[in-house]
Amino acid sequence: MFNFKEKTVYITGASGGIAMSCIKKFYNAGANLILTDLHLSDLEAVCRTLNLAPEKVLLMAQDVRNPEDAITAVEEGIKKFGSLDIVIPCAGFYPKSLVKDLSDLQWKDTLSINLDGVFYTIRAAIPYLQDGGAIVNITSIAGHKGSFKHGHYATAKGAVLTLTRTLALELAPAIRVNNVSPGLIDTAMIQDLMNEQGDLLISQTPLNRLGTSDEIANAVMFLASNHASFITGETLHVNGGLYIAS
Repeated sequence: MFNFKEKTVYITGASGGIAMSCIKKFYNAGANLILTDLHLSDLEAVCRTLNLAPEKVLLMAQDVRNPEDAITAVEEGIKKFGSLDIVIPCAGFYPKSLVKDLSDLQWKDTLSINLDGVFYTIRAAIPYLQDGGAIVNITSIAGHKGSFKHGHYATAKGAVLTLTRTLALELAPAIRVNNVSPGLIDTAMIQDLMNEQGDLLISQTPLNRLGTSDEIANAVMFLASNHASFITGETLHVNGGLYIAS
């Protein structure tokens, strides 16, 4: 269904659950991959797990809070593959705290990873993106509704929604920019939340289960592909109906 041969895809936070599903699917669809994460050893483990061919993959350490790291990753990717077509910022951080208890450092660090990191990554990529390319941001139901004990995370994700719409206007018609907004997805990021209120949250979800990282990756691939060629500035909700039901 999807063909990404001769396309280069740049994914940050590449050792995370959703990112790994995206990697597997884009790789199987023929893409070259620029993969970054905070620790290079985590990326090497991903490559071993997914059995990725070295000639199709560039691994780079990237702290998404550091704009220079994004510039280096893009430039090295261009050196290896010659072009850049799709950007998927997946790096994320989901800490827990009431707003009244947040320290300045906790607030800044959460926004730096979940918002600044998206901005730095995309800004570095824009000069190299090919016409017809796509950016797909990973937001969250929390960015639309707010989130108890995760206000700093929700604030960052809400800002990414607005950044996406702005980029869609500024980069048109050459580049499309959209969001995938997950609900409760079965990854390590939400384990503490599920331990605390999993039964309640599942009962509030019309499809009565958690989503999978593969289901998010399918939505990302659609928005990155020519099947979504007349879609930009939009958000695709993938949450089993939780957004409308709760």
